[in-house]
Amino acid sequence: MTEKTTRVAIVTGGSGGIGRAVAERLAKDGVAVVVHYSGNETRAQDTVKAIEAAGGQATAFGGDVADPDAMAALFRHATDTFGGVDVIAHTAGIMPLAPIAEMDLETFDRIQRTNVRGTFIISQLAARQVRAGGAIINFSTSMTRLQAPAYGPYAASKGAVEAMTLVLARELRGRDITVNTVAPGPTATPLFFEGKSEQVVEHIASLNPMERLGTPEDIAEVTAFVAGPGRWINGQVLYTNGGAA
Repeated sequence: MTEKTTRVAIVTGGSGGIGRAVAERLAKDGVAVVVHYSGNETRAQDTVKAIEAAGGQATAFGGDVADPDAMAALFRHATDTFGGVDVIAHTAGIMPLAPIAEMDLETFDRIQRTNVRGTFIISQLAARQVRAGGAIINFSTSMTRLQAPAYGPYAASKGAVEAMTLVLARELRGRDITVNTVAPGPTATPLFFEGKSEQVVEHIASLNPMERLGTPEDIAEVTAFVAGPGRWINGQVLYTNGGAA
């Protein structure tokens, strides 16, 4: 049993990309972090080692976000290891892309299972267990506003995430728990680069008024703010995209 710390966070999808940056940024603020992973334990352990090397506390725990038993075990692990749960940063999600006319239903269902059902399960557990003074942060996408072709099924799943998050903020009245959604724009992660040529990436970056892609650290900074000092931000969707939408 590790000695109880001031605050404890669960970061889903914490093995890489935005999730890893969020885990490391929260740890920088002195938060003990449970780094959740779905399939890549090695990368999750790398995140843990990086946090520990910087003087923080972290542990890794795996499981399917759409499996309620696995996620209940994740929350138990956080409580058993660090004493409770104060922050949820639910970054885990999948992003298969195809035009609506072409996407098969199996892929569509897989997107909704991970992104919608997974968010529901994490949000339900968080609503029951996050301590007063805590923060629940789900992740959407600026594509709900940019409305780019091929993003329809993915954006639809994230629209559902936003709706659930905004309702949950109202349902937790009186609990001193904030509930928000961070909605990144195009961000330089392996998930974003997959299947895109260098020319496409450069074009997307050029569309932003800041003339670059976002970085995982950009998103992590906003997440850490609403997880910590940003207590008056509640029931909001934070479009974190450098002005892209």
